[in-house]
Amino acid sequence: MERKTALVAGANGIIGKNLVEHLRADGNWDVIGVSRKSGLAVDLLDAADTRAKVGALTGVTHLFYAAYQDRPTWAELVPPNLAMLTNLVGALDPAALEHVSLMQGYKVYGAHLGPFKTPARETDAGHMPPEFNVDQQRFLERWGGAWSAIRPSVVGGTALGNPMNLALVIAVYASISKELGLPLRFPGQPGAYDSLLEMTDAGLLAEATVWATGQRGAFNIANGDLFRWRELWPKLAAYFDLDLAPPLRMSLVDVMADKAPLWTDIAARHGLTASYADVSSSWEFGDFVFGWDYDMFADTSKSRRAGFHTYVETEQMFYRLFDEFRKARVIP
Repeated sequence: MERKTALVAGANGIIGKNLVEHLRADGNWDVIGVSRKSGLAVDLLDAADTRAKVGALTGVTHLFYAAYQDRPTWAELVPPNLAMLTNLVGALDPAALEHVSLMQGYKVYGAHLGPFKTPARETDAGHMPPEFNVDQQRFLERWGGAWSAIRPSVVGGTALGNPMNLALVIAVYASISKELGLPLRFPGQPGAYDSLLEMTDAGLLAEATVWATGQRGAFNIANGDLFRWRELWPKLAAYFDLDLAPPLRMSLVDVMADKAPLWTDIAARHGLTASYADVSSSWEFGDFVFGWDYDMFADTSKSRRAGFHTYVETEQMFYRLFDEFRKARVIP
């Protein structure tokens, strides 16, 4: 089989990290990671810097784009996130580039705005802009080369320092609850406890992303099962040997704002490797997810019909991720 070269943008994130590992394990890829912190350090917002550093690369056959720049408002998200993609695609050798993979999400369906049609399908009508995911896809459509857009649900992975790691939110929240002698309370909105949800395992997502290099268009990608926190939360409490108490709405951003000294003490006593800064970057995302008092899931039958059949049981995914956090001494 002919060897391929992958350029992974956002290589240190919860999605990019697993994708890099998957590509390297495959054995048929040369992998170049792009991030602001390690690998090939490129400022993708700077077109000149991107051309100078990425343009020097030869033979990149596949671009896997999972980079993201946060901003305070939805409208402010569009210019930087569109610019990074256009700068990167424009810097690569078009004669060598065979496929661009764009990482999206359910924001395409308006999932971040409130209750939306479920199950969401790739053919659903769009919503009122601004939405950078849509602008990025339109750029690729105009670009004219081969591309795929991958749309996962909330991604389960082990990357630290990531602003969207729900498994880490739960693991650290449970560990602190245990340290304080408290039961595990669901902290979300009334109604969120009973909403129907799904997740996407980072390993499954990496597999699907590589699979989709042989496809065209957009694909919803999820584990393949649905759950309600009402059913799953007691099982997560049991994993951490915690009692369960009724849900109580609270902002994790607020209640965790003073927990750094406590975590420092926990880390010292248990020999943990992660500082509070390492494990506290996703509280806002936790509040966001636990605020979904409406169903959040999509139809993945398009990818199934096209040949992608990998399945991950979400409950077991959480246990595995918690086990990995413990093995890496991230949590007690």
